[in-house]
Amino acid sequence: MHHTAIIFLEFGAVVLGLGVLGALALRVGISPIPLYLIAGLAFGTGGVLPLATSEDFISVGAELGVILLLLTLGLEYNADELVTSLTSNARAGIVDLVLNAAPGAICALLLGWGPVAAVAMAGVTYATSSGITAKVLSDLGWIGNRETPTVLSLLVFEDLTMAVYLPVLTTVLAGLSLVSGAIAVGIALATVSVVLVVALKFGRFIEAFVSSPNNEVLLLKVVGLALLVAGLAQQLQVSAAVGAFLVGIALSGQLAHEAQALLAPLRDLFAAVFFVFFGLQTDPGKILPVAGLAALLALVSMITKLLTGAYAAKRAGIAKAGQARAGIAMIPRGEFNIVIAGLAVGAGAHPDLGALAAAYVLILAAFGPLAAKLVQPFITAIAKRA
Repeated sequence: MHHTAIIFLEFGAVVLGLGVLGALALRVGISPIPLYLIAGLAFGTGGVLPLATSEDFISVGAELGVILLLLTLGLEYNADELVTSLTSNARAGIVDLVLNAAPGAICALLLGWGPVAAVAMAGVTYATSSGITAKVLSDLGWIGNRETPTVLSLLVFEDLTMAVYLPVLTTVLAGLSLVSGAIAVGIALATVSVVLVVALKFGRFIEAFVSSPNNEVLLLKVVGLALLVAGLAQQLQVSAAVGAFLVGIALSGQLAHEAQALLAPLRDLFAAVFFVFFGLQTDPGKILPVAGLAALLALVSMITKLLTGAYAAKRAGIAKAGQARAGIAMIPRGEFNIVIAGLAVGAGAHPDLGALAAAYVLILAAFGPLAAKLVQPFITAIAKRA
């Protein structure tokens, strides 16, 4: 059979299967991410029916998925809001970093995986899934609540922390020297700073260039600009995803809303492919031995995120019900955690790291939204008594 035909057949079957799984997730009321990961496990190495030809094609789609996820997240903010939220919630952001990076790092060290794996696992347990959390806030009608700006500011702090963390991780995984690592971090910080300054000072010119009354032209300009900046960021040792995030920040107002609406179907398609690709790289036979450890690590992470959200909301003067909602909204893990684990697995950090991260994300991506739905009546009762 022709090579291209095989790619179409395999990729078409994967996408159709994801559609079925997404419908099932909607019916059950959970995030589809765990089901997408399971699909990847089924079609990857050691799975039921490994893909023979289309894995490289899916790999490119996965990279696009990460870029589009972070681009659309950036469109939620503008540069002024970003700077204000970071300065007002910096202390809570540092607490978030310390409380939630520690479990992963400690776990790796206790297992004897070494400092390189510890750096990777710290990132795996640290970052909340912005995509899942945003969906939880929307689905449960929490967007207009007083604690929501606090939650969003923590997510932004995490995303920008990733702009520094990812080049550090890349340097550590590559075994480069301290000087090389310092240079990589310096370049990353300079790149982020330049893009933020451009967004603050010249955002209106970027918007004027991108803006178009035609949806097709607008979509092509936004995606093209995001891919160019993402590629440049990757060359400068900054995550391509962070570059796309900063492009989203540079666009605001009505233009950002229009771009979000146009990008949503494209983002959802390639984001699903991204989660499948991570599953493709993980041998399901390795997950069962680490399932208990993943569950324990997930439990610890739930507690630390609950404490983080409650602390940040309390500092903002929000009542106990809002503190509980903020903590629960921070529980899900997803995009960045898998990106980090994928980098570590690709660099050979430790053979069990990918399986542990996959099981960990499966638990928290599924349980986070479910927990929010289950506890909502109790939180409502607390709010009424208060």
